[in-house]
Amino acid sequence: MATMHTLSVLVENKPGVLTRVAGLFARRGFNITSLTVGETERPAVSRMTIIVDAEVAPFEQVTKQLNKLINVIKVVELERDDSVERQLMLIKVRADESRRTGVLQIVDLFRAHVVDVQTGTVVIESIGSMPKLDALLRSLEPYGVTEIVQSGAVAIGRGSRSITDQLKEK
Repeated sequence: MATMHTLSVLVENKPGVLTRVAGLFARRGFNITSLTVGETERPAVSRMTIIVDAEVAPFEQVTKQLNKLINVIKVVELERDDSVERQLMLIKVRADESRRTGVLQIVDLFRAHVVDVQTGTVVIESIGSMPKLDALLRSLEPYGVTEIVQSGAVAIGRGSRSITDQLKEK
């Protein structure tokens, strides 16, 4: 049975690393549902957060192969209960003056923010888990969602341990 897996991958911040990592998943026939990359507290190291829908056994093989890539420093699978995961979503909604109050009430209910107001539309920013963002979208659908853009997920483990602890020891 396929399930969502969230990987936190530390890599050397060098050209071509993203291509090699994504290619490994593509060769195995896995679809990456979310991918974000950014520098860590150390500019020479980047952190990839990769979410993949895959069966357990083939997924374990990919993580082993991922660990063998030259520019990969560390791979950790983050469990849902032991990590915090968030995404950013911008949503453009039809909201003329007669419907704007209803949209603004939904925005407040979901602790989102209006970041742009134009004649007939508002742009809403929301940060949260996918279930929260999905619920916000469902609530806004009756008003007419005209455009959505979203970031990939970022995730971090809970507690005092850090994926970068081993780098600090070197």
